[in-house]
Amino acid sequence: MNFALILFLLLMATGAIWVADHFWLRKLRPADAADPWWVEYGASFFPVILAVFLLRSFLVEPFKIPSGSMIPTLQVGDFILVNKYTYGIRLPVLNKKVLEIGTPQRGDVMVFRYPEDPSLDYIKRVIGLPGDKIAYLNKRLTINGQEVPLSKTTDYLNKERLSYTPRYVETLGSLKHEILLQDDAPSYITPISRFPFRDNCHYNSSGVVCEVPAGHYFMMGDNRDNSQDSRFWGFVPDENIVGRAFFIWFNFNDLKRIGSFK
Repeated sequence: MNFALILFLLLMATGAIWVADHFWLRKLRPADAADPWWVEYGASFFPVILAVFLLRSFLVEPFKIPSGSMIPTLQVGDFILVNKYTYGIRLPVLNKKVLEIGTPQRGDVMVFRYPEDPSLDYIKRVIGLPGDKIAYLNKRLTINGQEVPLSKTTDYLNKERLSYTPRYVETLGSLKHEILLQDDAPSYITPISRFPFRDNCHYNSSGVVCEVPAGHYFMMGDNRDNSQDSRFWGFVPDENIVGRAFFIWFNFNDLKRIGSFK
C-alpha cells in the first residue's frame, strides 16, 4: 500500500473542499446556516492532514521493524523514526531529489524501497558506496582491499528460541556496531536474483565480490546469516532511498529499548 500517495490524495481532496468553502461556498449559504457535513469534516481535517503530510514527507517518517535481519541492532517490533532530509530533499510521492544535502555513509542504517518491489520498504546497513569493491568471503567483509575489523564479544541470546549466537563488534570507519555470525551457517549465497548490474558481482562457494556501480549502494543486515540483502538481490539505487533510521520511539515488548538506537 502506497501510504504517501493515499495521504497526498486525501490532502488534495480536503484542500479542495477547504478552498472552495473559504472562497466561494460559504458566501452562498445563509449566514445562520450550518455547514454541510462534508464541508465540516473536509475543512476540519485539511490542516491536520497537511501537517502530517509535510512532517512525513520532509522531516521524519515512522517505520516498524518487520523482521530479524537487523538483530542485534534492531529487534522485531521496534518502532523507529527515519530522517527524511539527511540525504536530500525529495518530492513526495515521486521521490525525486530536488535539493542535495548529504549522502549515505558507510555504517548508516538506511530505509529504502526494495529494488525488486518498490512498494515494500526495507531496512539494512550501508556497507558499500558508489565505486567501492565489496568482498564477503568466508564470512569476512573486505572493502576496497581492507578487511573490516571484527572483534568477538558476548554471545547473543535469542529469548524466543532460547539459543545463543556468536556476536561480534564490526568497525566501519569510526562507527562500531554489533553483528551476528553463525559458525555453522554456510558461507555461500543462494538463490541469486538477476538484478541490474549483476555482472558487477562474482559468486563462488566462499561468497561474493561486487563492485558498486555509480549512484548505487551495497546493503547488508547485521544478522548476517539471516538477512536477504544486496548479496542476493543486488544494489540499491539512489532514487529508492527513503531516509536514515536514527531513533527507537517504542517497542510494545520491551520499553527499555525506547531511545536505544542512534
